[in-house]
Amino acid sequence: MATIDLTPLYRSTVGFDRLAPMLETALRNDHAATYPPYDIEVINENRYAITIAVAGFDRSELDIQVEKGVLTLRGKKDAATSDRRYLHQGIARRGFERKFNLADHVEVTNASLQNGLLMISLVREIPEAMKPKNIPISDTAAVLEGATEQSA
Repeated sequence: MATIDLTPLYRSTVGFDRLAPMLETALRNDHAATYPPYDIEVINENRYAITIAVAGFDRSELDIQVEKGVLTLRGKKDAATSDRRYLHQGIARRGFERKFNLADHVEVTNASLQNGLLMISLVREIPEAMKPKNIPISDTAAVLEGATEQSA
């Protein structure tokens, strides 16, 4: 696997401290992570959904946490001591940990488990101070009059 040097990103950006480590992590680890399978869906401009196939897991065996912009999902199966003998065992019963980096202002709003699918709803709520705002255009004379009154 070829390595990519992201050092120039550190030298030429300000305020994107999480971007370079996030890219490094994605390039290093994501190619091997295939279990459990998942979908990321765009519902609309500010709503998303993550659906993860967790067949065989009960609610009590799943854990969802959000910390510092990272959504972490863990599944831990209890050690099953069974006298079953399998000719073929294709249903995965191993534990897992899956992490998703969330963009700024993206929050988890809901999680549900139905038919072996864990569905997580996310919403991006941009604060009013960060939303674009229209600036009304007034007469030039009124702006200049206000400036002369303040300077006097």
